[in-house]
Amino acid sequence: MSKSVTKLNFFIALNLPSAFFCGVRIKSIDQSICITFVRYKWINKNPFNSMYWAVQGMAAELATGALVLSKINKTKKNISMLVVGSKVKFNKKARGVISFSCDQGLLIDNALKNAIETNESKEIILNAQGKNCNGEIVSKFSFVWSLKVK
Repeated sequence: MSKSVTKLNFFIALNLPSAFFCGVRIKSIDQSICITFVRYKWINKNPFNSMYWAVQGMAAELATGALVLSKINKTKKNISMLVVGSKVKFNKKARGVISFSCDQGLLIDNALKNAIETNESKEIILNAQGKNCNGEIVSKFSFVWSLKVK
């Protein structure tokens, strides 16, 4: 596990305790993609013997948000980020280890560049797919992130 992944998982423990206690973790992150995961267990289950939808949402949001946060940190600018909308589609029950990935680093780079140049708030839609260990898509999340230079 890289140093940045360890630091981000520590950030989760301090700032997103619900996600941390439910088992949401970052697996990897680089310039273009962030992968999070969460394991189905007692603390995050629902009455239908699958993972509670909100836990999947936390892992999906983290996959998009951690990528945005890492890009903002590299700009050395004071930029706020906020989820202003979301949409989800569930395809099958989430059991076992579910991995969420967001591979839209280039889109984030462009949005941040535009926000900095224009000094205006920008909205981007970032997607995260949740897949089980068989590679089957269990859920698809879209988050509308607002980015604003302070």
